[in-house]
Amino acid sequence: MFYYVLKYVLLGPVLRLLFRPRTEGLEHVPQRGPAIVAGNHLSFSDHFLMPAVLRRRITFLAKREYFTGPGLKGRLTAAFFRSAGQIPVDRSGKEAGQAAIREGLGVLAKGELLGIYPEGTRSHDGRLYKGKVGVAVMALKAGVPVIPCAMVGTFEIQPPGQAVPRIKRVTIRFGEPLDFSRFAGMEHEKAVLRAVTDEIMSSILALSGQEYVDEYAATVKERESGQQGRRLPRFRH
Repeated sequence: MFYYVLKYVLLGPVLRLLFRPRTEGLEHVPQRGPAIVAGNHLSFSDHFLMPAVLRRRITFLAKREYFTGPGLKGRLTAAFFRSAGQIPVDRSGKEAGQAAIREGLGVLAKGELLGIYPEGTRSHDGRLYKGKVGVAVMALKAGVPVIPCAMVGTFEIQPPGQAVPRIKRVTIRFGEPLDFSRFAGMEHEKAVLRAVTDEIMSSILALSGQEYVDEYAATVKERESGQQGRRLPRFRH
């Protein structure tokens, strides 16, 4: 219930007024039945702007850190995400991917829309990174279509590290549903999962116009963080 209060009464109207999001291809999102909406992830604002323009409820798999932050801010953030029906997922450890898949399949089994960012984390530089295959596993196991989505302009309004977004118009594009029924029963084939994921990422790229990087975002972030650490000056004591 609180989800619809947020969407239609509290947060949704404010977001639509401030950011005036342009929507393209909204007719590609099915009006009923389970489906996956797979999008690029450029900003914390993505969590709110995409649901604001959709006619249906969408549930995202949100990182557990949003639910475990310290202090008053942490408690308020956790309460907000829980009230909005978002599902916490632990991204650490060997079982993290399987846990996310189980939660996602549970959403789809109820006939709902599931929101996924295949990159696994926000882009730190505005580029589109290699997708993780969890989205392919869920699409094949559940037998549901995947609707590619591109958030355009959200990196400019709120790049990583910026707490308050700039007020600027954004565009949200939805592509034609991708049907992977030809791969039914092949969710354990690594080559198939990679091919399906790459097709999804290619569709997102066509919608977003981003530069593509054939590496995982987390890997690039870790490497660049290490390089910056090595460049820090050393002081003698």
